[in-house]
Amino acid sequence: MELGLVLRKCRLRAKMTQEQLAEKLHLARSSISKLENGKQVLEAQTMITWIQTTGATEIFVALISGVDMVSIMNMLFTFCFL
Repeated sequence: MELGLVLRKCRLRAKMTQEQLAEKLHLARSSISKLENGKQVLEAQTMITWIQTTGATEIFVALISGVDMVSIMNMLFTFCFL
């Protein structure tokens, strides 16, 4: 499972379009797409800002704590339906 998919789920859970997130992160919309599709390297600062902007701090904590991606995706899936 890729980090890009986790990033996409965080954005969607925040009910943001790629354009809206790009504006908040001061990136091009195409960069958001590339990051979500694993075609661009994610810089640490961009990841932190992404997580803060989408309100997914629990995902950031899970990532830095070494929780596996499948568990993180399950967390995101669960939160989408609460």
